[in-house]
Amino acid sequence: MTKTYSFPTQADLDQVKLNWRRYLLPAIHPEGVKILLWEVGIFLCIDLLIQLMNVVFNICIPSFWWIGVPVWIFSFYFFRNPTRVTPTDKNLIIAPADGIVSNIKPVVPPAELDLGDKPMTRISIFMSVFSVHVNRAPVTGTVHRLKYRPGKFVSVADKDSEDNERQEISMIAENGQKIGVIQIAGLVARRIFCPLKEGENLKAGQVFGMIRFGSRLDVYLPEGVYPKVLLGQVAVAGETVLADMTDIKTNKKGE
Repeated sequence: MTKTYSFPTQADLDQVKLNWRRYLLPAIHPEGVKILLWEVGIFLCIDLLIQLMNVVFNICIPSFWWIGVPVWIFSFYFFRNPTRVTPTDKNLIIAPADGIVSNIKPVVPPAELDLGDKPMTRISIFMSVFSVHVNRAPVTGTVHRLKYRPGKFVSVADKDSEDNERQEISMIAENGQKIGVIQIAGLVARRIFCPLKEGENLKAGQVFGMIRFGSRLDVYLPEGVYPKVLLGQVAVAGETVLADMTDIKTNKKGE
């Protein structure tokens, strides 16, 4: 069957803002806004205390802002939530995280996610402290299962890290296929944010959570679906195509 292509309208083109704000002043995740406000309050208190000490003890301690401002700018950069344009094909599985594709291997998914007991291809994406840490839905569909597991905080760059703290998520895509997504806390990460509920509907590319300060996301592909990314490739959340579920039909026919 030949696919048709709908060319963008002028209204669509008007929504694409190719200006400096899109790159230098991206939106901030709501969790980040809270922390940024807390930092400003803490920095103000510290600086006022320093000024008070200077007056009372007649000393000259430099202002705290020469440290506070760079820290605040890094926090702003860390919690950024940049604009992403997600492919609309319902058969595509999109990267849920920014980072390096650090591992691709067959792994039996966690039993709690109801994905079966056979090995599924697992794609791991490692996020450094410099990556965008906002996580996005890999497909349009429904949240099927959720399971939070407390655990350790060790490096997740190139290990299976089965003992790490994690949030396990399974989704049922529009085409009926089940997808597994796991947020894994790393050596520095100390909090996984995932406010999802079972039965909740998500659109591909929609923000659903984040992990603070270095971590990893695993994606379990349906049986018969093969990755379209390579080890070492840089993935962009909400845009990079990890796999195409139409491959299932091709594999069943033995083509």
